[in-house]
Amino acid sequence: MDAAARVAGCFRDKTILITGSTGFLAKLLVEKILRVQPDVKKLYLLVRATDDAAAEQRVLHEIVGKELFDVLREKHGADFHSFIKEKTSPLAGDIRHPNLGLGTAQANQLLEQIDIIISGAATTNFYERYDVALATNTFGIMHICQFAKQCTHLKLLLHISTAYVASNKKCRVMEKPLQMGQSVKKGHRLDIEAELELANKVKAKLKNERAGTDSSQQLER
Repeated sequence: MDAAARVAGCFRDKTILITGSTGFLAKLLVEKILRVQPDVKKLYLLVRATDDAAAEQRVLHEIVGKELFDVLREKHGADFHSFIKEKTSPLAGDIRHPNLGLGTAQANQLLEQIDIIISGAATTNFYERYDVALATNTFGIMHICQFAKQCTHLKLLLHISTAYVASNKKCRVMEKPLQMGQSVKKGHRLDIEAELELANKVKAKLKNERAGTDSSQQLER
């Protein structure tokens, strides 16, 4: 058995939670799993939406409806939509919140079912507002890890990292875990809580300044 077949075999009869499934990489992954391992038990697709119905519309429009799924569409023919409905379950949630923004009952149900978590949600905008980037790419991952620790049957947590996770290092970057607060730059430490507090203070200051400017303009009129 070759490596690809062994990997596909790992997904057989597994329940998988995928975050960021409307993004470029995770979208490809959803299609690939469904194509090479149709015996996957269930793919829970966490997307930002007002409710599960809206989440389902996003999945149908932004994932399943794309040309990427034409091979699967041709393979299953008239049964394509029933296959997708059986194998996927869209969830309205947000990694920026504890329990991924899910309700208590829904979260508890997932904690008992999930075998694999694939973390693909992130903001990839290099000009993103700092507090937004921190909430998604840092605290969002922390919430995923906290959720994963509660999963009863979890066998794998796979995190797809944002570009430049190793900063601008030009040397060989070894695959070894960083300790909490450890920086890739020697002699430096990163206090995430302090960074978030600073970002919130700056945001509050800018909002107050903007409010003051708007008030002055209204008075001049």
